[in-house]
Amino acid sequence: MAEASVFDSEIPLPDERLEARARTLLGFDACYARVKNHLRLMLGADELAAWNKRHHGGRLGLCDLIADQYPLAIFHGDVGTGKSAFAECIANRLVTEAKARDSVLFKLSNRVRGRGLVGQLGSGVLDAFQGVLAAAGKQRRAILVIDEGDSLGASRVQEQSHHEDKVGVNSLIQSIDDLRRLNGRVLVILCTNRLSTIDPALRRRAALQEEFTRPTPEERRALFEMDMAGLGLGDEKLRRLVEITGSRDGRPGWTYSDIRTRLYPAALARAFPDRGLRFDDLEEVALSLHASPAMEDL
Repeated sequence: MAEASVFDSEIPLPDERLEARARTLLGFDACYARVKNHLRLMLGADELAAWNKRHHGGRLGLCDLIADQYPLAIFHGDVGTGKSAFAECIANRLVTEAKARDSVLFKLSNRVRGRGLVGQLGSGVLDAFQGVLAAAGKQRRAILVIDEGDSLGASRVQEQSHHEDKVGVNSLIQSIDDLRRLNGRVLVILCTNRLSTIDPALRRRAALQEEFTRPTPEERRALFEMDMAGLGLGDEKLRRLVEITGSRDGRPGWTYSDIRTRLYPAALARAFPDRGLRFDDLEEVALSLHASPAMEDL
């Protein structure tokens, strides 16, 4: 039997499906505008050198420091706030705008942990990065998204941290350090629900840390307007959906994932296949569900 890949996906970039997905992510353009130049500095050292020559005659010394930064970004925030989806779509948009054909997006799987045998996690991490490096070759670009990064990059000083976990973190740090020699052709985006649990050495290496939060009432309103465009809901009904997906019964407001992966399918299942979807379906299902509990990050 063939050995399972340590990657959940390997997607050649640019990818039209990811670009289409970006259009469904509320606030994507604003988020991309915040992070794109910082990520371009990590993924395009050649651009930085050209910029230095064009604007400063190549004499701006700090550019050498920036070019030597660790190609690591951390996306952090509560569960269900879209970190992984944003990471993948941002990677695709970066490659598209750079006109960098023959690029690859990797998403690391929890299979990298193996079966828990001694040495499997460390070797799995090293093998994963070797796969990314091989895909990048001498000229291409590669972007690695690590989802649920707190399960792989948790602090080595935690009491519950086992030897195997510490070895895995050491391997992850070593691999990220080694990427600097590639002159900005490989970028790692680590997504985590709990930034505080990430090993301090990894956090220090992150040139960018971007926080993702649960949607505000205004953002939930915009989400319902976008997703329910064909239903013709009026202002009062939209306000009602925003209200019942907000904080109630001592629980926080709903996440994007709560709305799209729990509310919508359950509401649609009440109507399909015999009749059309109604506002009552959405309201009654929303009242019967609760938001995902907040992931504490102390």
